[in-house]
Amino acid sequence: MNESFDFTKVAQQSCGAVWYRHGKTILLASVAVDEDKTISEDFLPLTVQYIEKTYANAKFPSGFIKRESKPSDFETLTSRIIDRTLRPLFPKGYAYPTQISVIVLSYDGVSDLQVCALQAASSALYVSGLPFNYPVNAVRIGKKQGAFIINPSMQDLQESSLDLYISGCNEDILMIEMRSMQGETPNELSEEELYRAIEVAKTAIAQKSQQMMQAFQNSIHSPMALDISVENLNAEIVDFVWENYYEALDSALKQMAKSERASQLHKLALEIQRSVAWSFEEIVSALEFCKKRRLREMILKEQKRADGRRLDEVREIAIETNLLPCAHGSCLFKRGQTQALVVSTLGSDNDAQSYELLGDKTSSKERFMVHYNFPSFSVGEASMIGAPGRRELGHGNLAKRALESSIKDRRVIRLVSEILESNGSSSMATVCGGSLALLASGVETYDMVAGVAMGLVKEGDDFAILTDIMGLEDHCGDMDFKIAGTRHGITALQMDIKLGGIDLGILKQALNQAKRARLHILDIMQEARNKIQINEEIVPLIISFDVPADRMVEIIGQGGKIIKEIIERLGVNIDLDRTIGEVRISGLGRERLESAKEYILELLKKNQSKNFSCYSVGMEFEGCVKKIVDFGAFVEMPNGGDGLLHISKMRAKKAELCVGDIVSCRILAIGQNKIELDLI
Repeated sequence: MNESFDFTKVAQQSCGAVWYRHGKTILLASVAVDEDKTISEDFLPLTVQYIEKTYANAKFPSGFIKRESKPSDFETLTSRIIDRTLRPLFPKGYAYPTQISVIVLSYDGVSDLQVCALQAASSALYVSGLPFNYPVNAVRIGKKQGAFIINPSMQDLQESSLDLYISGCNEDILMIEMRSMQGETPNELSEEELYRAIEVAKTAIAQKSQQMMQAFQNSIHSPMALDISVENLNAEIVDFVWENYYEALDSALKQMAKSERASQLHKLALEIQRSVAWSFEEIVSALEFCKKRRLREMILKEQKRADGRRLDEVREIAIETNLLPCAHGSCLFKRGQTQALVVSTLGSDNDAQSYELLGDKTSSKERFMVHYNFPSFSVGEASMIGAPGRRELGHGNLAKRALESSIKDRRVIRLVSEILESNGSSSMATVCGGSLALLASGVETYDMVAGVAMGLVKEGDDFAILTDIMGLEDHCGDMDFKIAGTRHGITALQMDIKLGGIDLGILKQALNQAKRARLHILDIMQEARNKIQINEEIVPLIISFDVPADRMVEIIGQGGKIIKEIIERLGVNIDLDRTIGEVRISGLGRERLESAKEYILELLKKNQSKNFSCYSVGMEFEGCVKKIVDFGAFVEMPNGGDGLLHISKMRAKKAELCVGDIVSCRILAIGQNKIELDLI
């Protein structure tokens, strides 16, 4: 499909802007930098916003307020994809507040908006005059009938068994997101298949990078005059700390291995300040430098970690299921100092979450939800618990992608993960706890899913891959690699690289090391699964059966009268899927469900006469009077159903009928919903 970049059409007062077009899809990406201001804190002041305008697809905003306001989950997750790709590429010491905005102005319903958004954002950044040497691009890989598809259309992606999104520049892979797609069978991907798919993506990214560099060469702005200060460490303080507080630093690292908080370093900094004339800020900077240096030295040279584990060792795991007696299903999953309480709730179609994507003309239903909460007390901080932020949405989405393809059950399911303690990979604890919480609530799945976070420390040609990283190793390491799957393969993956790229040989080794850890965790989860006792008193059951799709209306009744009556009388929930002709009944107690099923089947049997193809005008028969009404009598037909003998026909023959009488009748007329009879 045609793709074009126009760097001079709009937004020329920004540092860099592009009018990006892909087919009939148009995005505006811009970069703005506050050149007169820098921040002193040790973080990159980058903000990324991806915004969809509903007019881009000729729609009004859904909901009561007809103006775009709060970003949707898709907008938030797309913003995160752009941020996670571009953030590691900013030079160390960059301290200027920077805003990257990507706005969707026109959408054809075919283009991949997440791929387009990154192409637009990275190209605007590349020409902006900021210190970027290479344009970043993205590629999505699908899999259909055993073959990989590069950048599938949205329709092809729905029919794919794989969704793999990779961003990079030249030969370097920067970020990976992967999920196996939900289908009639499990779609896990083996480590070998995933590696081949990544190789396909890497080749496509390298080719695209060269094309973009050549095309954008004459559009790059003059370099901006920015003061990018390299970390200004006092070498004298660093040497002093290293020589005099080496053992104290070692001790602090062991304490920090039990918590993400840096309170131990703070105490050590106060102790050092009492004996020297240097400022507290200088001492803290030196300690941070020495902490990272010592941790990486310990891993690379001594092959050990701050908490004493081997490089490939998973922390101790403890699992308890259905500890909440009034919840449908629950699991308390603890791995080291990370603890997730995951709770499962089962519902009916009315409980599904409505949502509407930009390319949709009508709203859709989300039947499986994963909500991840990260209260501040989980890391020992004192602050208010508020609405979920980007991080919570991202972690919940990763867990959902990991678990979704393993679910057979068609009920509406909500998983809520409450992180009660965190020191590394709470999202993967959510996956493990979520898989068991589903089973604890009686949800039918193809297989259990486990997740583990991997890390990397690399200095020159030396590297070490870490299994089940804790917060300290995540902060000081070079890679955050979360991978989830079953015994048979990978269901979801998320990787962020801080190095500006990763060697595929290292990635392959990390995949195999993660597989061993995953199988170890699944063995422990199997032991917990064997002990599950389902809360049968409160867990709703479900039965399903098929009926002709064109007869669903008979179950609903006029104005929903019949289905409401069944629901109220028997205390069940009934969901009808007209596309496949399926009736799903859920509720407490199998007797209620079977009674509702029997009632519906009996109702359809009674109404079977509405298919009048077996009757013809003039046909004569003998039938039993079933019901007497003011306007006549209903007579049972020989092949099912009732015909109406109007009162006028009875008076003409001076007939007085009672229920149970056998009468001879002739068919006078056959309508869409009734048969008219006459007496012989």
